Amino acid sequence: MKKIEGHIHLIRELAGAKGQGRLSPLGNGDAIWDNGEVIHLIPEGWGDDNFLVEKYLPIMKQEGIEKAVLLQGTLNGYQNYYTYQVVKRYPGKFIGAFAVDPYDDYAMEIVKRHVEDLGFRAIKFEISQGGGLHGFHRPFRLDEDNHCSQIFHYLADYPGFVVTVDYGDYTQTSYQPEAIANLASRYPLLDFVVCHLSFPNADHLPRLANALMQFAPHKNIYVDLSAIQDIEGERPADFPYPRCQADVELAKQFIGAQRLIWGSDSPWSATFNSYHQLATWLEHTDLFTEQELEDVMYNNANRVYFKTQNVAAAANAEDPVMKK
Repeated sequence: MKKIEGHIHLIRELAGAKGQGRLSPLGNGDAIWDNGEVIHLIPEGWGDDNFLVEKYLPIMKQEGIEKAVLLQGTLNGYQNYYTYQVVKRYPGKFIGAFAVDPYDDYAMEIVKRHVEDLGFRAIKFEISQGGGLHGFHRPFRLDEDNHCSQIFHYLADYPGFVVTVDYGDYTQTSYQPEAIANLASRYPLLDFVVCHLSFPNADHLPRLANALMQFAPHKNIYVDLSAIQDIEGERPADFPYPRCQADVELAKQFIGAQRLIWGSDSPWSATFNSYHQLATWLEHTDLFTEQELEDVMYNNANRVYFKTQNVAAAANAEDPVMKK
């Protein structure tokens, strides 16, 4: 079966920053936050202090993954320029989203450079309180904040542009599925992808249903299934993850298989469950027909992220800095 990895992070160098301060590499895939918290971020054999495309390519081949979507977050630190380099080097195999802090003084200059000069056609908003902008900014609404609105007004000039959002779980001030529904209505020519299936909890499915019912009327809202094993606390012995199956079954019921995108959120997620398990678990369930599984594993991500204009923009981009 053909596969597109819909949510993965390549890391040129660890530069994380969130509520726990800055992230410093320790080697062997470990890193430490300024508050003293140590995390194991990169699986053994993938890299000591980074996770480069050269390490991922043989993993892709081994797992039958044809293409991958490179996303950004404050956990690893923004890898915008490395993402550009990888996409430029492997056009059509990788597509990337850039990230920006909308409160930066030069936020719009950063946005315009990545769209107009570097050819990005996707942006990632990591706004979660636990791992993103709400960890070091006052609470803000993605659909009401003036800094964010300025970015969305600009992106509206690029039909098909993808806006990928991680807003954390319901306990966090950043949790705002209603904002995604509002934005999808306000910008019908943009596509929105909600990460991590809106942070589900199989013991509280009505909460997930509430978010999905808000998404359902908007055909330009998709959800990815990345990291839900971590979120549900399921480990290798739980394969193929009954709690995650309950979550995905509900998502299929409300928004359909054509709006679900498989992804893993590796490398970190691959420290909890093997990447092979993350790449194959849906094949070991009865959640989908053969055609639906092809949609979830390949066709949906291909349609949303690998649009013709997205790939063309990335392939044709020529960084003016490199020309000097």
